[in-house]
Amino acid sequence: MEFSILTYNVHSCVGTDRCIDPKRVADVIASCDADVIALQELDVGRQRTQSIDQAEAIAEHLQMRSHFHPAFNLEEELYGDAVLTAHRSELVRAGPLPSIGEPRGALWVEIHIADRSVNVVNTHLGLRRRERIAQANALLGDDWLGNERCVDKPTAFVGDLNAVPGSGAFERFSDVLFSARVQRCPTFPSRFPILQLDHVMHNGWLQLLSIETVKSGLARLASDHLPLLARFSVKA
Repeated sequence: MEFSILTYNVHSCVGTDRCIDPKRVADVIASCDADVIALQELDVGRQRTQSIDQAEAIAEHLQMRSHFHPAFNLEEELYGDAVLTAHRSELVRAGPLPSIGEPRGALWVEIHIADRSVNVVNTHLGLRRRERIAQANALLGDDWLGNERCVDKPTAFVGDLNAVPGSGAFERFSDVLFSARVQRCPTFPSRFPILQLDHVMHNGWLQLLSIETVKSGLARLASDHLPLLARFSVKA
């Protein structure tokens, strides 16, 4: 059984032309035809982005269901990450990560594709090295990737780690999970990408078939990050 995952920091749907356009972001995602979409930096009900529920707006355009987790909220304004899919899915866990400054979080969704279930853990790590190491340790613990439900089933870990291959946080995850580190897939900044801050990792139940940065003209315009698209097969 094969499936694909797209991870994408959408920058509150504010493009490099400074226009706010969730539909443009959704069009970039639709062009990739992925089974599972992991998004970071979504605004929900925030005045700065026209009070749109960006998670639901994108999901509606794609005819998918959205699982959203606010990393932080200010009264009724929310900001966080989401997992979207048209397959049957359930939210297993969503919660905060140890943070310095801007709060960070993660969400874990179990997705049923054909006759198999796949765990997807999506996150957006902090800007400080010490903060990212603490967040990596938390995510590798029993509540998240170290949980037996992740260890014993196909599991993908995706998101904006704010870390390049070879960095401390990246190596911490690579000690436990497989990564496509041999392939250079820069994702930031979108107009002239030189850094890979966005990553897809997985456990031994999955085999990575391909991974690529989506470099279309629309993708370069829609956000300050480019999407990263990976295709997997589930091992017997």
